[in-house]
Amino acid sequence: MCGIAGFFNISSDNSPGQNDLERMIYPVAHRGPDGYGFYVGNEAGLAHARLSIIDLEGGWQPIHNEDKSLWVIFNGEIFNYRELRKELEAKGHRFYTNSDTEVIVHLYEENREECLSRLNGQFAIALYDVREKALILARDRMGIRPLFYVQHEGLFYFASEIKSLFAANSSLPREMNLEVLREVFTLWMPGGTETIFKGVHQLEAGHWARISVNKGFVSKEYWDIPFGIGVSGEFHKEADYAEKLRELLIDSVRLRLRADVPVGAYLSGGLDSSTITSLIHHYTDNPLKTFSVTFSDRVYDEQAQQKEMVDFLATDHHVEHCTYEKIGESFPDVIWHTEMPILRTAPAPLYLLSSLVRKNHYKVVLTGEGADEILGGYDIFKEAKIRAFIKKDLTSSIRPMLLKRLYPYLALSPTKSAEFAKIFFNTDASIDDLFYAHMPRWKTTGGTSVFFAEKLKRANVHHVVDKLISRFSHKLVGLDYFSRAQYLEAKLLLGNYLLSSQGDRMAMAHSVEGRFPFLDHRLVEFACTIPPNMKMKVLNEKNILKKAMDNLLPKSIVKRKKQPYMAPDILSFFGGKEPEYLNYYLSPQMVKEAGFFNPRAVEQLLSKCRKKVRQGFRENMAFVGILSTQIVYEKFVKNFRIDMPNRLDNIKIIS
Repeated sequence: MCGIAGFFNISSDNSPGQNDLERMIYPVAHRGPDGYGFYVGNEAGLAHARLSIIDLEGGWQPIHNEDKSLWVIFNGEIFNYRELRKELEAKGHRFYTNSDTEVIVHLYEENREECLSRLNGQFAIALYDVREKALILARDRMGIRPLFYVQHEGLFYFASEIKSLFAANSSLPREMNLEVLREVFTLWMPGGTETIFKGVHQLEAGHWARISVNKGFVSKEYWDIPFGIGVSGEFHKEADYAEKLRELLIDSVRLRLRADVPVGAYLSGGLDSSTITSLIHHYTDNPLKTFSVTFSDRVYDEQAQQKEMVDFLATDHHVEHCTYEKIGESFPDVIWHTEMPILRTAPAPLYLLSSLVRKNHYKVVLTGEGADEILGGYDIFKEAKIRAFIKKDLTSSIRPMLLKRLYPYLALSPTKSAEFAKIFFNTDASIDDLFYAHMPRWKTTGGTSVFFAEKLKRANVHHVVDKLISRFSHKLVGLDYFSRAQYLEAKLLLGNYLLSSQGDRMAMAHSVEGRFPFLDHRLVEFACTIPPNMKMKVLNEKNILKKAMDNLLPKSIVKRKKQPYMAPDILSFFGGKEPEYLNYYLSPQMVKEAGFFNPRAVEQLLSKCRKKVRQGFRENMAFVGILSTQIVYEKFVKNFRIDMPNRLDNIKIIS
């Protein structure tokens, strides 16, 4: 894992150089604190901040091919690099390192952009083709590793994080995108390639792009989550699907343990992380050190389940205990790393947890993200299934009672009353609506608009849905409602929030690499062949995964109803000592200056929170969203600053 940054000169008379690259890479030094590598060519410049995990001595980047006509920098891991290297050496390619990175340049020589389909990994790649005067960017299939870009005054800049782009050129506009901000306050995250900053984009998951002097910017999708490919003819019984899933998971875990440094695992006490740790224990000889978060607030705490798994597997376990004060204190730093507003504090405990991992001298952890999206684990899928069942007989007074089975872990659940739940979940909506499963959630989140200033209200919420229709309709048409819901969760919530604000950014803030066995593309493709009624059998979520792990986990863990990972929101700021920074970020003057929210409404919300710290959905999302937006505005628009040292240490200039 690393940080990457660089530029490509499309048409500018003033091409950047070494000093510009240093300014770009330094802001992401947390991603790669082990040293910096640079290359400057005629059209392009490449910068790399290294987190050494494979080939600790020789794996410095940028890396080139034999005649130095191709140069690459790379953030991530290629897990099948050993197998690919043998194949490439047999074809006559000569390697000068033992790193996984070098595989990329030689594989590109063989297959150009098609080489991406051969990579099993998580990556953001930048490859400079000297002969063709072109820059090729690529991002892994599921969007695990980030890659942002912007074009300005004839120059194309790219980087692992947006702060590197802003550091590259002081004349680059830093203005927040109101339409994307409205998307965040509806969907929880941006819905497409645009970011919260105007002009700054992210390369989509499963895409590559080519930038050249003659053709400019061209992007193409090379892979997408294959829902709708049809049920595999190879399997018919649940037991067969479970056996194949377990086999793929074991191989995925083994591959993701490849490293020249120790590898640990996150252990939340839920089914997904317990699955990963159990497979490490039973099928590898990797020493098992685990890490988890506990909470002083029992509503969010899973300490008992974590202890059960620790005892079951005899792991060397380490705990980050989160109080309200710890979450509140860390929040501004969390937003510096998310680089976008968020509606929940859930990333903050993971930020604290990665610090614990690093203090224990670990650089790599395996985690359980992705299982819910691809194997049918979320309550939003259960909710859609119940709504569809009610829709078949709207006159029934019994069927709506099933809604009470939803969200039992929420203190203020909308399912307390069956009649209210029918209205809340819009049970008479058409099942053919492309966003059938998601509309109740988006409607609830959209209720935060009561706090908006006029200019944000004008960013019409209907445009958010229209953009999603434009982006996804051709992907969703023909899918059943369950598969549509899974696809959207994977592309939106997983790709643009869980793997970003809650995943990559929180781990890399402390130089820790997360690896995700459930997101091995072979496993994802297989999961798409499992019939929806087997993934969620009646209302039993992740049915096939439970069957796959039945003899490898305690029965209580397998049978336990899912409790999503959450953290206290408003309570984190008012349940203990109130952070002093609230009076700055949420002052009427600062709120008015930023211009996104109604100062009077924000003032009333603050007063309400101080009087009663336990609030409803809307207030919790609104408060965290408003505060995080104000922090983004202050840190990135009003007072963006990077304090560069006079010189960077541990530099390698490669030519």
